[in-house]
Amino acid sequence: MTLEELPGDQRSAGRMEQAGDALEEVLSKALSQRSLTLGVYEAAKLLNVDPDNVVLCLLAADEEEAGDAALQIHFTLIQAFCCENDIGILRVSNPARLAQLLLPAAGPEPPADLHCVLVTNPHASQWKDPALSQLMCFCRESRYTDQWVPVINLPER
Repeated sequence: MTLEELPGDQRSAGRMEQAGDALEEVLSKALSQRSLTLGVYEAAKLLNVDPDNVVLCLLAADEEEAGDAALQIHFTLIQAFCCENDIGILRVSNPARLAQLLLPAAGPEPPADLHCVLVTNPHASQWKDPALSQLMCFCRESRYTDQWVPVINLPER
């Protein structure tokens, strides 16, 4: 059975699982290349100064933080900016797993804010990285189905 032959819900779940694996690979590469910006405030500064080099924006909040009005306002503004500037945007459903992946980048004192993560790609074309290309396609296909900010689940390891 190929991906095209799967029923709608199974195909959607399969695409999301593949996108989760691709996201993990992109984060790993970006971490080693030092092309991550962590934090809502730092992300807003970078988006204001150099939006052309931002290729992906991740927003992460757990259920407890979903009621934080200030954080949701920041998310809404960042989402609007990313959509207007054709920056891929994803919502991560398990911020604890995102923190596990990004803590090596934080050094001895992890940042308090991992709610927004930007992946920049200033030196190379995004199409040279198959995992990033897959995520960009996932974002584009989600927009075509009116899901402007798709929610993605990072696989547990």
